[in-house]
Amino acid sequence: MAELSRFFGIVILMFVEINVKHHLPHFHVRFQEHQASFSISPVELLSGELPRKQRRLVEAWAEIHQEELELNWERAQKGQQPLPILPL
Repeated sequence: MAELSRFFGIVILMFVEINVKHHLPHFHVRFQEHQASFSISPVELLSGELPRKQRRLVEAWAEIHQEELELNWERAQKGQQPLPILPL
């Protein structure tokens, strides 16, 4: 799992999985004891939970960096390491 970004105690991650089919491009989030997954386009919570404030920060960050997330998703599906993305 590659770390894409880190801000305000929130860690954004993406798995590198070659030839593994997923239904939706997505990324993972960890904050303290919380874990969640978000789709990239549109940015929506898929599973897990985060406190309201952190969820809003993640959603704002993902909207700002949606294009970079999509490119990283493509890289990860090819077995390439995703590139870091600037934090908030």
